[in-house]
Amino acid sequence: MKKIILPIVLLALVGFGVITYGLTDKERKMAVDELTKTQDRFTSTLAGLSAEELNYKSTPESWSIAECAEHLAISEGMIGGMLEGALKTPADPSKRDSVLISDEKLLAMISSREKKVKTGEAFEPSGKFGSHKETVNAFLAKRSAHIEYLKTTKDDLRNHYGKLPFGTIDGMQILLFMSGHTERHVAQMEEIMANENFPSVTMGIEE
Repeated sequence: MKKIILPIVLLALVGFGVITYGLTDKERKMAVDELTKTQDRFTSTLAGLSAEELNYKSTPESWSIAECAEHLAISEGMIGGMLEGALKTPADPSKRDSVLISDEKLLAMISSREKKVKTGEAFEPSGKFGSHKETVNAFLAKRSAHIEYLKTTKDDLRNHYGKLPFGTIDGMQILLFMSGHTERHVAQMEEIMANENFPSVTMGIEE
């Protein structure tokens, strides 16, 4: 009798939506809010900067604000590609134990400027978008697509995975990593603006 009842109960639970493998409403809202927040930080920090301000470097070896923006535009596409790759393999709940970092710790770690990390060659700014305006547009187009995806996806993001140097993260955390990475480099832009030799007069963006 128990063998008959159990499948019936499981079917009933599935039918009423108790068992789910997608994002919870709380997870979805948290991720959308996080990506929206760092997108807004990106645009507000760049707003009204002149060409001189955008291209100022505190040292010859350091990046300018414009280069930070290009790095973020490149990264938005590359990290998005990482998620696309993760979703090409079947969802696998048996690998959940390989994810050892919480969402909160991941965001704190990647957004922190305490530890400097040299980026890979593929992420280096090189003027690939043609102008600062096109760079910003490229970032915003990708970010908007990622936010819209999060709002509607039924993908089982918690059971798809990506590999980073510090360990395995899940699909949801790939998107959170993307947001924390934006926060990290917006903070870098603010550090440049705080330099005592940073140009003090804003003339408007030149293309």
